[in-house]
Amino acid sequence: MKVFVDGQYGTTGLKIHKRLSKRNDVELLSISAEDKKDPEMRIKVLNEADIVFMCLPDQAAREAVTLIKNPNTLVIDSSTAFRTHDEWTYGLPELSVTQRVKISSAARVSVPGCHATAFILAINPLVQMGLLPPGYPVSCQSLTGYSGGGKALIEQHEAGRYSDVNDSLKHPQHYSLSLEHKHLPEMKKFTALAFHPVFLPTVCNYYNGMVMTIPLVTRLLTNQPSLQEIHAALTDYYQGETFVKVFPLDDTKGISPYALDPTLCNGTNCSEIFVLGNDDQVLIACRLDNLGKGSSGAAIQCMNIMLGLDEGLGLIEGSANKV
Repeated sequence: MKVFVDGQYGTTGLKIHKRLSKRNDVELLSISAEDKKDPEMRIKVLNEADIVFMCLPDQAAREAVTLIKNPNTLVIDSSTAFRTHDEWTYGLPELSVTQRVKISSAARVSVPGCHATAFILAINPLVQMGLLPPGYPVSCQSLTGYSGGGKALIEQHEAGRYSDVNDSLKHPQHYSLSLEHKHLPEMKKFTALAFHPVFLPTVCNYYNGMVMTIPLVTRLLTNQPSLQEIHAALTDYYQGETFVKVFPLDDTKGISPYALDPTLCNGTNCSEIFVLGNDDQVLIACRLDNLGKGSSGAAIQCMNIMLGLDEGLGLIEGSANKV
């Protein structure tokens, strides 16, 4: 199987390339240094590949997909460009009981954003099961490592370790204060909410890992469900899922202040959901690696499904070619 990572030197591209380089069922295509500026060579490789991972800025991704004329080349895009596009399949297998079937038959798959993945995993089941009204005024906050900001932000933070010039970067930085984050359209569409959530993302001074928290007031939910009923709904929805774990309520009693450490899923394709609080006010938290289930791991999970392979191939302990 021939695979080309277009944009392999970006954060996500590097992770995908590293994971796939350890698999014996993959032939990674590349373009030599002398041919990198030759557009014809890039077109040739794009159309020679069985699978193309596009790890590019939005506009570059839109342009790249037009260069692929081979009807047999499957494309997995990690940008925001196609996530709500009707002709692309959303690459979140755990979205519904039919989503894996859609991914398995798709030629074009768009990998969800990291914040969107955590939000949708936490909220979508409650909407689908009738506990959370589509018109509920949802708010959420996400703490994430600075790798989520790409090369420029990574360089700023790395430089800040050795310079007082970027001393402010050592502290949490709220961003998207206009409340117009680029993940909002997919967060709304794939939870069937009537309105965008109020979303405040925060970059912290660590490399990767994230936790999304979503407070709910149960008196505004359908039939005023208890903490236990909300927990049961999420547990039932993800029963049997490999990469989504809902922590038992007994495990969250007297929870430590450090239990929601955003980095504890790092290096995995796992996401972990906590249901906290009480019958009046519930806090749902979803933790994942923004470079794992939030990008590169999710992309490879989708590739495995599209090719009819073991979904966990290269992603979990005990699978062949594990990373």
